[in-house]
Amino acid sequence: MADFTNSDINKIKKDHRRFKQIVRGKIKHNLKKYMTHGELTGKQGNDVVKIPIPQIDIPRFRFSGQQQGGASQGDGEVGDALGQGEGEEGKPDQPGNQEGSKELEVDVSLEELAEIMGEELALPKIEPKGSKRMETIKDRYTGVRSVGPESLRSFKRTYKEALKRMIASDSYDPDNPIIVPIRDDMRYRSWNETSVPQSNAVIIYMMDVSGSMGDEQKEIVRIESFWLDTWLKSQYKGLESRFIIHDASAREVDRETFFRTRESGGTMISSAYKLCLQMIEDEYPVQDWNIYPFHFSDGDNWSVDDTAECMNILRNHIIPSSNVFCYGQVESPYGSGQFIKDLRENFPDDEQIILSEIKNRDDIYDSIQTFLGKGL
Repeated sequence: MADFTNSDINKIKKDHRRFKQIVRGKIKHNLKKYMTHGELTGKQGNDVVKIPIPQIDIPRFRFSGQQQGGASQGDGEVGDALGQGEGEEGKPDQPGNQEGSKELEVDVSLEELAEIMGEELALPKIEPKGSKRMETIKDRYTGVRSVGPESLRSFKRTYKEALKRMIASDSYDPDNPIIVPIRDDMRYRSWNETSVPQSNAVIIYMMDVSGSMGDEQKEIVRIESFWLDTWLKSQYKGLESRFIIHDASAREVDRETFFRTRESGGTMISSAYKLCLQMIEDEYPVQDWNIYPFHFSDGDNWSVDDTAECMNILRNHIIPSSNVFCYGQVESPYGSGQFIKDLRENFPDDEQIILSEIKNRDDIYDSIQTFLGKGL
């Protein structure tokens, strides 16, 4: 095995940093494409996502198979073409029936992805609303003591104590440097409990799953929610995501059901808002939580009376309890698109309500910037 010097290691580290910078640049360059298509959402693990990026080619010379002629040989003028590249045995490259090169996939942490997203969209950091901060008790190892459980024994400190004792007692033999700790040499790590401020947040997704919301509309919501989650998780140590689906009635579901449910029938948006309000009142005290309700719909509602009830619930309950309320209207060939107009009419100057119209996947990028650009 080759021996690496410090100079070699520093060169490797420098090359690694340079490679990460190149990858980061590729991701930023293609970010809008990633945010409008679903490549990343199906390639995520617990803390990382696999991102496909174009192959990074290293410049290299390619030598001709000819024995004479070519660059710097024979007749020619500056600017003359060198001719077609050739493959094996001097023959021009021919079309083949084999697979081409694949895109390179790199692992990127969700934290780094959020950082790239924040830079590219110029997103401001989120300031937790009011006093919504919770104290978390955390153990921190702050010292060493002579008693404790064996699982916390410090080998390094125990060895030092035994060495000092043997040197002091003149029992240390440099020619036979065997160190045998005794009970008095044992040292153990000690800890203190400290209070660490931690911001907690909940994002409550609501989606219309009536017959007018098709698979494409749900896919748009799925992609957008991935990026919303990614950003909010980077801003809060504790983030919970809850999911509500509704047509004429509402119910809570898990993430997978949220995006796969096929429903039909009419739409009563107030049913979702009532369930959202119940969640907030029962589980998320306003003084302890940053609350972010997001509602996605095609804009149809059952009746004018139900729309009036929605406005009442928002104005008197949900909006006062939330950092912001976000509504995304996904265009559907079967939806009227009326609900966003009613929201604009009822909340013309309210900065705690953010509205976005999403006509197709190309609008996801701008929609996310609309929702997150004010800092929530």
